[in-house]
Amino acid sequence: MKGLVIRGSRNIFTIKPDAPESVEPEVICRIKGKVLKGLEGYFNPLAPGDRVDFEFDPACPQQGLILGMEKRRNVFTRLNRLQKGISPHRSAEVQVLAANVDLLLCVTTPASPPFRPRFLDRLLIQAEIAGIAPLIICNKYDLAGDDPDVEERLHDFTRIGYSVIPVSALTGEGMDTVRTMIENRFSVLLGQSGVGKSSLVKALIPELNIRIGRLNEKYDRGNHTTTMSVMLEIPGTEGQTFIIDTPGIRRFVPEGAGPADIPLYMREFAPLVGTCTFGRSCSHQTEPGCKIMEAVAAGVIHEDRYESFLRIQDELSGLP
Repeated sequence: MKGLVIRGSRNIFTIKPDAPESVEPEVICRIKGKVLKGLEGYFNPLAPGDRVDFEFDPACPQQGLILGMEKRRNVFTRLNRLQKGISPHRSAEVQVLAANVDLLLCVTTPASPPFRPRFLDRLLIQAEIAGIAPLIICNKYDLAGDDPDVEERLHDFTRIGYSVIPVSALTGEGMDTVRTMIENRFSVLLGQSGVGKSSLVKALIPELNIRIGRLNEKYDRGNHTTTMSVMLEIPGTEGQTFIIDTPGIRRFVPEGAGPADIPLYMREFAPLVGTCTFGRSCSHQTEPGCKIMEAVAAGVIHEDRYESFLRIQDELSGLP
């Protein structure tokens, strides 16, 4: 049988079978043989959105065995830092957050927790690497006030070609626009703890029994209320509309591109790559005739975006 992975942890996955005649709407499965061919180096072999082949377990008829995974249309990943001692030969492994998705919902807030545009930069870079369309959602916009820094950066994201939707899961502002954008699509919610991803899900699926967390007052950041990624179906649409809710991410390291390639995945940087005096050898940090540095000085590239680029490049350069 074929089915869709809707959640999973360790080697236990919940599968939604394709066959309507299946006696079970969801089947708990484990990987047959514990390892899927071609996925040996991943921190987690499967994620919500993956499509798999499975069979019912003869030894336990109500459960199943995953036999293989269909080729992914796309995959959204990050480098997952491992604790010391777990893997002495590797300091980072690839973690799959979602697969086969149409839209990446990058959730941020203007306050509570504080606005962190450099975290958005990292999500957007990974979206470009994965070839997934991103949408920036600024939740809790009722708390925005008149902070010029927030408005400036959101405006700059719009200027370089990204869609930004100010919303409030509490008041309902902007939620109709979000519903329209995600209709008949597979979407994934990503953001730091406390930005209100679970609140957005609750606003989209009011009947869902979901826990909404409170901010840690001492550190002004969220506590994890979603403990594993889960795919949910949005009711009330003509076709199939699914959204993947993910746990809050405190640290995000892009995966799938080396330090020198990061400018290729930043929209306002990419047209300038290769035009510097030193061509593709330019590090865009100190060289004379660097077109990217000239664009920063001219205001074509935002200084904060350039700082994001430097930090990510430095971080990736330090990985083995």
